[in-house]
Amino acid sequence: MYKVLVTEDSPIVRKILFKLIEDNPYFQSVLCEDLASAREQLESDQSFLAAIVDLNLPDAPNGEIVDVVLSYDVPTVVLTGNFDEHLRHMLLDKGVLDYITKESRYSYMQVVKLIERLRKNLSTKVLVADDSITSQNFLSHFLKKFGFQVQCVNDGVEALAALDADSDIKLVISDYMMPNLDGFELVKKIRQDRRFQDLIFVGLSAKGNSMLSAKFIKSGANDFLSKPFYHEEFFCRVLHSLELQEMMEQVRDAANLDPLTNTYNRRYLFEHGELMLKSGKQTTVVIIDIDDFKPINDTFGHKTGDKLLEAFSMLLKRYFREDMVARYGGEEFVVVSEREYEQVMHTTTLFMQKLRELSFTEHSIAMTCSIGVSSNNSGSLEDLIDIADKRLYEAKHSGKDKVIEAIAV
Repeated sequence: MYKVLVTEDSPIVRKILFKLIEDNPYFQSVLCEDLASAREQLESDQSFLAAIVDLNLPDAPNGEIVDVVLSYDVPTVVLTGNFDEHLRHMLLDKGVLDYITKESRYSYMQVVKLIERLRKNLSTKVLVADDSITSQNFLSHFLKKFGFQVQCVNDGVEALAALDADSDIKLVISDYMMPNLDGFELVKKIRQDRRFQDLIFVGLSAKGNSMLSAKFIKSGANDFLSKPFYHEEFFCRVLHSLELQEMMEQVRDAANLDPLTNTYNRRYLFEHGELMLKSGKQTTVVIIDIDDFKPINDTFGHKTGDKLLEAFSMLLKRYFREDMVARYGGEEFVVVSEREYEQVMHTTTLFMQKLRELSFTEHSIAMTCSIGVSSNNSGSLEDLIDIADKRLYEAKHSGKDKVIEAIAV
């Protein structure tokens, strides 16, 4: 849960922001009406993802709140009723994320959208390729202000090596003129590699012109910017590219996910699971079945049963977050993991213990599960599932709420 500090003297605006922030399950709002109460919150042991501040407060009428919040290294968004171009530039130069006027409900939604982007950026890796240390430092500082994880390299050759070493890099920002391999050749090589088809690429150049921009984009760049650029334009372009990428991922996921539990579906399980086995790593299959699920459906109805499946799958994904979790059918789920067998079994034990401690839905229903496990570094996924399924059957018929495990030969 990320805390967002809101400092606003208008009760109506505080109420609006509170509602919009609290509607996001990742956020918790901390409301203040003046500088003194905001300072008290900042001096506490709390950690804030971001702050939303009004410039005109009863005890800070001239925007003093901005310097105070920034002094605590909290990313800051200014929300105010008055637009002033000179003030806007001054605040952005100080380091605020954005300056937004209270024009309509859309303005408040824009603020919360920016905070949500900040949360996502915390897990987003960016690679900056530029042979100028000055440019590297400028871009790195700016990107880190928006929460990105940043790595810098000096040319296209180093960029390709960095991408090979870290498949989690989502965005490349590259200068055009670089030694060894320039930005134009870099984007062409990236687009020739299927691994990087979804990678966002933004080209930069101090010699920008329409021909160079078209050349970059036709070769596979998502966008192009001429130096120098104002950081608002840069952030808007990057944000737009990231949102498009996320929309594409959502469309693909929709075909791969079970709509009720938001876990992978059976088709994806077999397609991706077989690829995992081909890696040669030892693969463990865990089949998990909720005990006595049919009587729950019969007693409380299918709507309650669906709520149980949703809650169960959320818990499952939380504990097996490093693994592939799929709904195999009904109340049965499959976990496929490339982690060490002992680690998977430790996670399985913790999951079962937590499940026993909880109750679910408004009916306070207790749940347990039975589990069968198999593990091997050869054979097909179907073979491993068959072995695990036999052990699940054994667990069901020997008392339930237990695990039957043995590494397959």
